[in-house]
Amino acid sequence: MRVAFMGSPDFAVPALRALVDAGHQVVAVYCQPARPAGRGQAVRKCPVQVAAEAMGLLVRTPVRLRRDATAQAEFAALGLDIAVVAAYGLILPEAMLAAPKRGCLNIHASLLPRWRGAAPIQAALQAGDTETGVTIMQMDAGLDTGAMLLDGAVPIGPTTTAADLHDALADIGARLVLQALDHPPAAVAQPTDGATYAAKLTRDEGRIDWGQDAATLDRKIRALNPWPGTFTSLDGLVLKILAATPVAGTGAPGITLDAELTVACGAGALRVTRVQAPGRAAMPADAFLRGRAVAAGTVLGG
Repeated sequence: MRVAFMGSPDFAVPALRALVDAGHQVVAVYCQPARPAGRGQAVRKCPVQVAAEAMGLLVRTPVRLRRDATAQAEFAALGLDIAVVAAYGLILPEAMLAAPKRGCLNIHASLLPRWRGAAPIQAALQAGDTETGVTIMQMDAGLDTGAMLLDGAVPIGPTTTAADLHDALADIGARLVLQALDHPPAAVAQPTDGATYAAKLTRDEGRIDWGQDAATLDRKIRALNPWPGTFTSLDGLVLKILAATPVAGTGAPGITLDAELTVACGAGALRVTRVQAPGRAAMPADAFLRGRAVAAGTVLGG
């Protein structure tokens, strides 16, 4: 089957590998252009481009699609049977959606119609959902509104992080998209009830508001791990909070209740268990405290 693959981050790489390993003819891979990243702002290719080039595949990195007639014509000229999309990062115009004989399939990291949009994994965790999953969807002009073909669910436990879900869902998506290509199921329209939207995340959303209750903050820390991460201020130091455990405790929000980084919240408390200081590697909280004592009564600010 002649396939175009369209994806950019690590989440999309297992699906690309699965298509190639299954013998599908991946005639072009579309992904986001290389961009400056990291402290040194070195220009880096996205994970899909790195993987595709290692497999000897043709890679295209258009900056835009909607107003790029050349890019749309090049896509149509591929003579595709189908396109597979996974966290690509650009919206496909209707002409591209209609170009492949079997249209375009999307690997979406939620159980649609819950959590349409850009950050479904993080949204499911922050909302306290007990499960999430992957939906293989026939794309249409709407935002994750197309008919559903297949789905697969995974439970969300009390210590599950976004990183845990990311890897599990990427593998499920790779398996399900092969199933959808080889044994196409009947498409089922999404129900209109229960649709929710997960907006794109920003770095500032990682700021911790200690006035929130401990359970909410626990979910936030797990949801935003590893990106954008959660952080608080400690005596002028911006401290990343990588893991914490809800515990009993009362006090003014943001005040430490002991010398072990147990912090009072709007309701309950969090015992911080893993942190990262600027310019330092991630470490257990007790290792951090051996180098920088934090006395009970210290106030942490967002």
